[in-house]
Amino acid sequence: MYIDTHCHLSSQDYSDIPAVIEDNKKAGVDKMILSGCTRESILESLELVEQYPDLYVTIGYHPSEADITTEDDLLLLEKQLQNPKVVGIGEIGLDYHYGKENIMLQKNLFYQQMKLASRYHMPVVIHSRDATEDTISILKEFSDVIGDIHCFSGSLETAKIYLSMGYYLGIGGVVTFKNSKLGDVVSKIGLHSLLLETDSPYLTPEPYRGGQNSSKYLPYVASKIAELLGVSVEEVASQTLQNTEALFDLDHNL
Repeated sequence: MYIDTHCHLSSQDYSDIPAVIEDNKKAGVDKMILSGCTRESILESLELVEQYPDLYVTIGYHPSEADITTEDDLLLLEKQLQNPKVVGIGEIGLDYHYGKENIMLQKNLFYQQMKLASRYHMPVVIHSRDATEDTISILKEFSDVIGDIHCFSGSLETAKIYLSMGYYLGIGGVVTFKNSKLGDVVSKIGLHSLLLETDSPYLTPEPYRGGQNSSKYLPYVASKIAELLGVSVEEVASQTLQNTEALFDLDHNL
């Protein structure tokens, strides 16, 4: 059994969500953790997880929302942390890829959501793009919080810093890309610190790169990791399942 620890399942991207979920199950992906990272996607994801017992959700405001996130939005987030289907806060963090014009707003939003994670003892799902130094600096201020570095694609040195802080690394389709150096990092890190994710509908793995992603392609990520580490796909599935249970406290639901 596989768990996709990070995927987006929105009617904006998929015309038939029940069919997508069924296809995922046929591929062996029995459970999914949705990511609600805008107000709209948070509300839609919360509705979905109530309809399907095998769906969970992390909720939080993506750094791209820093300019428009209000106090009411943060109150909505805090209120929903009481929902048992909400298993973490995310994806949250920093993104400087398109510039740093709103850097203070991004940092403020990140801080506020990390404070909620600390207060409610929730794991976080971290988005960090071209902002590694600032991301690590802020995370170090919250030593009581652990989580998942979503879609990790950094260096071995950066990976070791995150691991020393108690974080797991989310590995998705990028590890299958021919020009990716992520495989070198994965081969040196080992299974005990990894989580499987797709970030669907984005970052579709080979051999389907360029098309729309979904959780049904998660086994291709697992297969590549197994190849890199010289272990069976079953071992990858088993260990990443244990990692997911440990981080998101899903064991009572699995």
